[in-house]
Amino acid sequence: MQTNQHSVVYDVVVVGGGPAGATAAETLAKKGKKVLLLDRRGRIKPCGGAIPPRLIKDFAIPDELLVAKSTSARMISPAGKKVDIQIENGFVGMVDRSEFDEWLRNRAVQHGAERRDGIFEKLTREGDLARIHFKVRDNKSTVEGAMDSILARAVIGADGAKSQVGRSAGVKGCAEANYVFAYHEIVKTPAVKPESYNPDRCDVFYQKPLSPDFYGWVFPHGDTLSIGTGSADKGFSLRHAVGKLRKEIGLENAELVRHEGAPLPMKPLKKWDDGKQVVLAGDAAGVVAPASGEGIYYAMLGGQLAGESVMEFLESKNPACLQLARKRFMKEHRLTFIVLGIMQYFWYTTNKRRESFVKMCEDKDVQKLTFESYMHKKLVRKKPLAHVKIFFKDMGHLLGIAKA
Repeated sequence: MQTNQHSVVYDVVVVGGGPAGATAAETLAKKGKKVLLLDRRGRIKPCGGAIPPRLIKDFAIPDELLVAKSTSARMISPAGKKVDIQIENGFVGMVDRSEFDEWLRNRAVQHGAERRDGIFEKLTREGDLARIHFKVRDNKSTVEGAMDSILARAVIGADGAKSQVGRSAGVKGCAEANYVFAYHEIVKTPAVKPESYNPDRCDVFYQKPLSPDFYGWVFPHGDTLSIGTGSADKGFSLRHAVGKLRKEIGLENAELVRHEGAPLPMKPLKKWDDGKQVVLAGDAAGVVAPASGEGIYYAMLGGQLAGESVMEFLESKNPACLQLARKRFMKEHRLTFIVLGIMQYFWYTTNKRRESFVKMCEDKDVQKLTFESYMHKKLVRKKPLAHVKIFFKDMGHLLGIAKA
């Protein structure tokens, strides 16, 4: 049943209200464009919730959204070796995605974006316009669940990995992308804390029973914790692994608040646009960092760049402008994604290599350069002697001649 064919034409419809979509909608609304943010109500991505200082600064995130500030990280090897890393001159901010994403959506609305709750179904073309067909989930229609549609001059697909917008629009490569599947449980922080608990520390487990090709994590969120894992092995039980991890850290009986699972893309797609009027952002574009699984900063940057590219497209009516989102993103972060991809491919494949990887992370230069790069989102180019030292240490572990 089609309830209404709107005669109004939006400049942009953004499908998906996560960090990428909300940022894209805000970017365009601030420029005075007529923007509709179409979001699937109640959807929360499984995510540890870590955000770097650069995100907080670049996107003006208020301190009250941070549920915790982690100042150290603990890496646990397959044999149980623990390496604690202090984060010098900085911290990793922690957010609860249910609150953080909603705040971003509300900020987009405050800048002029319109918001509707609905589930994207398909995209069709009407001349130079795109029609977005969706299933209604709000009170703007008399029948919830009925079909509705809206017209737009441009569309941003920020609807997550395996983007339905991208597939419906014919963006090349959407169907062939590879994914890691992630699952986490948000549990209440118990009144009586386990002995190993540290509210200011993120724990990362490089252990095969918790993930054969990624890692397990325990991230403190103040009153709650995110406990999760991920793997590209479809036969691996993520839920069982998280249960095992909760038992090992003494949180087996902690109260469950909620749980989520979703696919995470392994690397940026080769194409983010359809050459007509659609561009992708966030997980839909594949911008989750390999090895670390970090995605919030890259999603928000991708959303901003998608918004800017659409702005240029609307002004010039030249579809080539849509390619600028990917070009600008990769110009700044291509090397980071290459390095992290190689790192995940090599170091996460066997327990012996994971053991060596955690051992290598004892090196102070490795620790300092790693967290400086994480916090500022740039591969640190200063201190060339430290890079040389790390290179030879890395090669030693690769060739098996370094001390384990």
